[in-house]
Amino acid sequence: MTPPDQGEPLLPPISLLRDEVALAFSDQGPLARADAQFRPREVQNDLADAVAQALESRSVLVAEAGTGVGKTYAYLVPLLLSGLRALVSTATKSLQDQLFLRDLPRLVRTFQLPVRIALLKGRSSYLCPYRLEQARHDAQLPDRHSVRMLARVEEWSHTTRTGDLAELPMLDERSPVIPLVTSSRENCLGSDCPKLRDCPVMLARREALQADLCVVNHHLFFADLMVRDTGMAELLPTVDAVVFDEAHQLNEAGVQFLGRSLGSAQLLDFTRDLLAAGLAQARGLQDWQALAGQVEMAARELRLACAGGGQRGVGRLRWEERGGDAGFAAALAAVAAACAATRAALSAVADAAPELARLAERATTLGATAAGFGKPTAPGFVRWIDLTLHQARLAEAPLDIREALRAEVEGASRAWIFTSATLGDDEELTWFTRSAGVEDARMLRAGSPFDYPRHARLLVPGRFPRPSDPGHPAAVTRLAARCAQALGGRTFVLTTTLRALQTIGQGLREQLAQVDPPLQVFVQGESSKRALLAQYLAAPRAVLVGSHSFWEGIDVPGEALQCVVIDKLPFPPPNDPLVEARCRAIEAEGGNAFADHSIPEAAIALKQGAGRLIRSETDRGLLAVCDSRLVTMGYGQRLLAALPPMGLVDNEAEALDWLATLREPA
Repeated sequence: MTPPDQGEPLLPPISLLRDEVALAFSDQGPLARADAQFRPREVQNDLADAVAQALESRSVLVAEAGTGVGKTYAYLVPLLLSGLRALVSTATKSLQDQLFLRDLPRLVRTFQLPVRIALLKGRSSYLCPYRLEQARHDAQLPDRHSVRMLARVEEWSHTTRTGDLAELPMLDERSPVIPLVTSSRENCLGSDCPKLRDCPVMLARREALQADLCVVNHHLFFADLMVRDTGMAELLPTVDAVVFDEAHQLNEAGVQFLGRSLGSAQLLDFTRDLLAAGLAQARGLQDWQALAGQVEMAARELRLACAGGGQRGVGRLRWEERGGDAGFAAALAAVAAACAATRAALSAVADAAPELARLAERATTLGATAAGFGKPTAPGFVRWIDLTLHQARLAEAPLDIREALRAEVEGASRAWIFTSATLGDDEELTWFTRSAGVEDARMLRAGSPFDYPRHARLLVPGRFPRPSDPGHPAAVTRLAARCAQALGGRTFVLTTTLRALQTIGQGLREQLAQVDPPLQVFVQGESSKRALLAQYLAAPRAVLVGSHSFWEGIDVPGEALQCVVIDKLPFPPPNDPLVEARCRAIEAEGGNAFADHSIPEAAIALKQGAGRLIRSETDRGLLAVCDSRLVTMGYGQRLLAALPPMGLVDNEAEALDWLATLREPA
């Protein structure tokens, strides 16, 4: 027999790990002994066994696990019992915190394992002591609340061990204080920083390298593939297994980082740092006001050129709408020239301070990016322009993560596990596997154990305005108001556009204010997502109206949420440049863009939105989809099949009767 490669870690025999996992999830196992509420679930056992097999064979597993399967434990338990060094990547920082602060410590205690776990986020999640010190003296803050918050951050900085801003729940993620007290790859001084020994980013990276299991997020993973600046470059080669939870977000997270971008806000941030550092470190050696003014003027001219001289407000533009304009080309050239002049001035004084040397590098990068956008788009990439009222951002990205991820998966012998509640609308999970380049992976679909036919109803109202009808938002508002009244609140309204969000939110607020007693209406955008959800849960009678960020990642079990109203089928916007480019690529390969892209995208989003309704075995509720295409069009059957098997009610009266029963105790 050939002896094992001494460079490979020894794995337990195949039967040992799978047997240990099966015992762990049995009614006599450690999980059952640690939690009296634990009950073995066949679908969870199947998923955990498949994960164990992938770990043993160092293979690729793509697993869709419906709501209630318990997929988090189904992958964490085999990982911990295997003894392999592992990386777990989630979609968001809040999910990272849940894994690191709740799920993993609980399992480590349950199985009494000597396992070191670590949490690694991007730079913007950690305090930068040096920038905090600078902000204390130089910060220009917009209001008294921000001044008080900066003081709170400074007070907290003396007691925190990790420097993770998530320890400050009162610090809104939109606060202007955050960019002042955190670093970015562009402005970090690295080894030249006088506060390097106290740097929370460096501490987190050291702990990640020493850990047996490290929790990261998708953005961090892909950012490192591009810039090798997140600590992942050292960490990934040392692990034996990688798990992507919420893998349905992997493609969109990846394309953001596998391309490049240039924004007017990015340029204005550079001018502020340039002026502050120049006047503080090299006053009188260069005309810093003039240099900063030149870059600022170029940034504003770029914004105007992107908007077509002010003819276009907000939204996403095709590159072709501006790429051929002489004025747009001149604006790009002006940005490159302003950055070149600034780089030359900074290089002449770079030895005076590390900040000036770093600014010279930033000027070089910004100028090169501007020049790059003046050249033709690379094959397999797409460009577009994002416009807001005051900013413009040029973006270039690959159509998907296929090539980048495949290089990682095929580059080393390790297990790769991709899991989510929504990965496709067919048995092969094509929607995910094609974009990720893992068509040869083992597939598993573990359905939800919840009793949807008994506990949930689906309403597709008849005689309803078509989604393209101007009266559609008002009709959605009236239906949602009647549902909310029948329940006394307990309702989410999910919209597919921000325009519908505002219209429906305002309409509901007007109608439900007249109810006795009135119902409160909370609308996305009026405060942070976390604060909005907390306000909804605290209110006795409430409705929450949300768009994209509320379709997934929201967990409201129990009676607090018993009705979800979706305004229309969530097809991807056909005029989006990235969507257009993906559709063209499918057509060029002989496929059907609507069948192969638009329908699967809508199915995934619809399933995510519907997934907000039933979150536990005892939950009951109504899903209302205000789009008759779900039952009248041929493709509607494909979308219906993607939803959980809810009982279909025939009309609104029947739906309201169902809601009336939900007001009574089960």
